[in-house]
Parts: sequence; structure tokens; C-alpha cells
Amino acid sequence: MPIDWLALGAALISGLAGSVHCVAMCGGVATGLGSLAGQGRPGFGAALRINGGRILGYGLAGVAVGSVGHGLLMVAPQLGLALRVALGAALVLIALRLLDSGRRLAALHKSGAALWQWLAPLRRRLLPANTAARQLGLGMLWGWMPCGLSSAVLFAAWLQADVLQSALLMLAFGLGTLPAMLPLSYSGLRLGGLFARPGLRRAGGVLVLLSGVLTMAAPWLMHSPLLQPLLAGLGCH
Repeated sequence: MPIDWLALGAALISGLAGSVHCVAMCGGVATGLGSLAGQGRPGFGAALRINGGRILGYGLAGVAVGSVGHGLLMVAPQLGLALRVALGAALVLIALRLLDSGRRLAALHKSGAALWQWLAPLRRRLLPANTAARQLGLGMLWGWMPCGLSSAVLFAAWLQADVLQSALLMLAFGLGTLPAMLPLSYSGLRLGGLFARPGLRRAGGVLVLLSGVLTMAAPWLMHSPLLQPLLAGLGCH
């Protein structure tokens, strides 16, 4: 199956443009984990391993939901078209969240603090995070802490109904958040502010919105001789 570059690009842009959300919801966690890993003196290597673990956690979550979605598609292959349209709708929802400067969708921005507390005993077993393995483990737990934006992207990954596509989509999202979250983990300074500018967020939201609309329309646009080569190159199916 070809790589779905359209959805992959939308996930990467969502991570970049959603940096404001990531800083607001996870900034304290990023700074705190960086300090734990550095035992009060967070270093770049520790911050990189923690964020690498977080992105790996996203990827493993993508593998899990992709497996479930693939199993559903194997049982009911006729759902393929519906899942593709639903994937486009999920991307549109992500775009609306990115464009929600007035926080009218604030109810969807909850951070899943209950699960983070439920994982507390496992977090404590990884402390002190004075080895690379423990730092990666802490990062993976951080990646499994749900928030509104990552949960929306995970839902889109499930709708891919393919293990590889779902994992790549979540990895792309994680890489998109890296420019903002890595400096927070390293120094606690908001050096990722460049990627959190409202203009970038709005531009990213528009691009994701267009990706979502094109994804929903792709099954019908594939019948157009003029658009078939372009959509095939983007991995739309």
C-alpha cells in the first residue's frame, strides 16, 4: 500500500501548528520530566531521549489502533470508503481545533490528567531517570498521556485502518511537536515560540483543512482522469 502522504503531511503540520496547544497542555510536564531526567540539571541528551521516547510512544499507539482498524476492515471490507471519508472528517476536526483561537472548543482541550495519575506508580518505578532506558521509558509514558489534539490525531490514525500508515501518521505528528517541546524539556525556556505563532497556527489549520476536504473527496476525485495521477502520488485510495 502506498504511503498516504496527504494524511502524513496533515499530521506533521498539526504537530507544528499545534505547538501553542502543546506548550499550554504539556509545558509543565516537559519541564518537569526534563528536570527529573537531569536530576535538577536537565541536559540536551536527556531531553532528546525523553522526547524520542514520547514520539516512540505515539508510534506504538498508532500501531495499536492501526491493528484494530485493520481488523475491522478485514471483517467488513465494505467500510473502506466510509473510513476514508471519516478520516477526512477527522482531519477537518483537527483543523478546526487549530483555528479555534477563541477557544470555543475548549471542552475538547482536556489533558487526560486522570490517566496521567493512574500511570504514576509506573512513573515512580522509572525514577531516578539516570539511564537512557529510563529516560526513554518516561518519554513513552508521556506519549501515552492523552490530550485533545493528540487524541484527535490518534482517532485519525485508527481510521487509516493500516498498521504502517497509522504508525507513520502518529510519528509525523510527534516529529511536528518536537521543535517546541524539545527546548522546554531541555531548559524550561519557551524557545519553541517561533512555531507557536498565531499566524503559523492559522496557516497550518488551513492546510490541514484542505487536506481533510481533499481526503474526503478523494474516492470520487479518483475517477477524474486529470486528478488520478496527483491523488495516486499522494497515496489517496
